[in-house]
Amino acid sequence: MRIEGKCHCGNLRYELDWPGDGAGIAARACSCSFCTKHGGSWTSHRDAALVAEVRDAALVSKYRFGTGTADFHVCARCGVVPFVTCALDDGLYAVVNVNTFENLDRSTLARTATSFDGEGTGERLERRKRNWIRKVRIPGG
Repeated sequence: MRIEGKCHCGNLRYELDWPGDGAGIAARACSCSFCTKHGGSWTSHRDAALVAEVRDAALVSKYRFGTGTADFHVCARCGVVPFVTCALDDGLYAVVNVNTFENLDRSTLARTATSFDGEGTGERLERRKRNWIRKVRIPGG
């Protein structure tokens, strides 16, 4: 299934090729202060593929906090964070914000709360390798 998403103004866009029909996609609302303040609710599937488009790179801010191991791609024009990336030894991994989906009925999402408090940096990176989207391309981004 192909899912399209974007920030509010459209400067950051993506196409997500999701395995299967998209029924019951897990949407994890992270409890960290950044995600809480931005309304981030994230999903990933290790067999999905993400292609993102950055229309104006000058209007994108990459924000890191906490362990400093992930880049939150923030649109400087509208303030929306459509995806997060993490460079690991064998490539670029990502999660996408389900609140930025354009062509999927959000009532079909399986929403849960998530907390990563107490997770060490090594554990966090290993979890990302197991669970985050492994096929990520951001031309010009």
